[in-house]
Amino acid sequence: MIYADVINHPEQFDFTIPTLGRCALDSPVKGRDFVDDDEQIVFASQVKNILKLQQSGKPFPAFQKAGPRARIFHDPAWSHAAILTCGGLCPGLNNVIKGVVNVLWHDYGVKTIFGAKFGYQGLVARYGHSPLHLTPELVDEIHEEGGTILASSRGNQKPEEMVDTLERMNINLLFCIGGDGTLRGARDIAEEAARRNRAISVIGIPKTIDNDLSFIEKSFGFETSVHASFEIISSAHNEAEGAYNGIGIVKLMGRDSGFIAASATLANSVVDFCLVPEVEFTMAGERGLLAALERKLEKFHHAVIVAAEGAGQNLFNSAEVKKDASGNILKNDIGLFLKDEINAWAKKQGIEVAVKYLDPSYHIRSVAAISPDAIFCYLLAENAVHAAMAGKTNMVIGNWNNYFTHVPISLATRQRRKIDLDGAMWKGVLSATRQEDWFAGNPDRK
Repeated sequence: MIYADVINHPEQFDFTIPTLGRCALDSPVKGRDFVDDDEQIVFASQVKNILKLQQSGKPFPAFQKAGPRARIFHDPAWSHAAILTCGGLCPGLNNVIKGVVNVLWHDYGVKTIFGAKFGYQGLVARYGHSPLHLTPELVDEIHEEGGTILASSRGNQKPEEMVDTLERMNINLLFCIGGDGTLRGARDIAEEAARRNRAISVIGIPKTIDNDLSFIEKSFGFETSVHASFEIISSAHNEAEGAYNGIGIVKLMGRDSGFIAASATLANSVVDFCLVPEVEFTMAGERGLLAALERKLEKFHHAVIVAAEGAGQNLFNSAEVKKDASGNILKNDIGLFLKDEINAWAKKQGIEVAVKYLDPSYHIRSVAAISPDAIFCYLLAENAVHAAMAGKTNMVIGNWNNYFTHVPISLATRQRRKIDLDGAMWKGVLSATRQEDWFAGNPDRK
């Protein structure tokens, strides 16, 4: 796990935040406690790890604390900003857009704010997408709707072309809302701008519904996704209980990390089997899913399975690796696979089953953010603007130990964050489902 890697080899992880230059201007922000660049949030949270780092004499890993600076780099009167959204939809996108616009406009007096349409395509002239001129009036009610008013896209555009557009439009503040691929694009833009000696702050705002960015404990949209999954899982449970040997299968988001599936299972503890990418499983054999399912049906005559979209990929024979426009590996459909395999097994065994399959992914992605997520979205947006105006660049706003932080994009995209199988969350899933009992054939499970 990456946490242990940082504790044991802190010298391999650079927490330094690039800055465009000296902050020579007084901030126009009023009524706030300002944050200094030397205020840091320690990476390690346990005392034993802190002591280990102190005794090692190695670099002490810590994040720069986010927040408004008393002195800023960019002159608000001459500043032009652009905002874009990339990748799949996620609850809270419009909340973040609105937050960035309002903080730029009201706190800093930046009145030229463009919305680039269709993600990074909006920064490439040959696509012909006209930008939106964003104002507080225009974004006043967008938080009530799901999706994004800027639209989104996947795909890799050349950083040279995108920086050409930023130069033509005199944009010195760029806010990139997206996940792993989006942040890599933001890094390329920041590096190209630096090669040209252009003072452009490029700030990422973490949007990954799978909650799988490294060095970031939570990304927006995740809580809403878990909340929206609750009713879907309840429906699957009702369907399963409503038929003899009823089986409800729910596929949730999670290409490489099973945080949504695991969290939804803990939130709605009617789930009997939670399948995640971090744990391989088999269908056949005494410790396979089919045998475990048979044991569950023999005792209770119903079962609910929640599977992350990236679970069970070891069960497919496909040698061809397919990728989407962002370079993400496309996963085989585990939900339909489970449905077909269970039906075929039951028919062969002469077991009566009623399998109901629910895939709510696109519904969940496009709903409006619930209140806790909406609050989180605004705070991310606010801190992103503070970082940009202070001349920070090539970074993403993070959240660590309940503090907002500045995270180098190189750290956030270093590797996918995954469930710690020895951690409290996964142990909680095993406790709530008791699925290991079913896999092991424990007859005393109640």
